[in-house]
Amino acid sequence: MNNRRSIDLNCDLGETTTPEQMDVEARLMAYATSVNIACGAHASDATLMRRSVQLAQQHDLAIGAHPGLPDRETRGLMEQALLRGLVQEMILSQVGELMSICQAEGLRLSHVKPHGALYNMAARDRSLADAIAAGVAQTDRRLILVGLAGSELLEAGQARGLTVAAEGFADRAYQIDGRLVPREEEGALIHDESTVVSRAHSLIHEGTIPAIDGSLLHLRIDTLCLHGNTPGAVRLAHALRNMFEDGRISVVRLDHSA
Repeated sequence: MNNRRSIDLNCDLGETTTPEQMDVEARLMAYATSVNIACGAHASDATLMRRSVQLAQQHDLAIGAHPGLPDRETRGLMEQALLRGLVQEMILSQVGELMSICQAEGLRLSHVKPHGALYNMAARDRSLADAIAAGVAQTDRRLILVGLAGSELLEAGQARGLTVAAEGFADRAYQIDGRLVPREEEGALIHDESTVVSRAHSLIHEGTIPAIDGSLLHLRIDTLCLHGNTPGAVRLAHALRNMFEDGRISVVRLDHSA
């Protein structure tokens, strides 16, 4: 009997120009199977996008677009009121730019994962989720739409006929309703290696993870996110890959698993 499971390990990248963080991002690519690259709105520019794409190609990673709100002051982390038409155009523009860079490098964009506040808002707001899904479908129906497990975004993607991938987080705390605890709240970010590994193991093998109040959430995930800006991200990525190997968990690219 084969008890082996599989998971994609994705990282959000291309959001910084500091040499130190760029080095971290480059090192993380040795552990990830998929990357989500900032598309020039909340962070990045065409030069950095191309560099990130080229690095991802070197590591044979699935390349995804990470579109966000055009708010560099908060790096796309502050929620704001949005018109559906504007959101759809925003997705078309940002994803289209990264897709063009991929095509110029002879690569195919595999997926789209909204960033920051856009991601969190779409998890609970069906109208916003529909606008994002419409923008992705209009860009390329082959693109996989990545969203928080159990979220409105996944429902909207499925309604549009898109392939969707449910995402889980081992380095972020969950609220009792399955949404992520806002970053500014105490306990939202989890840095302890053993805790991150334990949470990831539980998510993959049992489909469960504790909420901030200690209650147990039941989530089915296709991909696990490790944030590049989490303190000790490279160390955590190494520990997760060791756990995958010890736990008979195959690590596969998102476009091979979704």
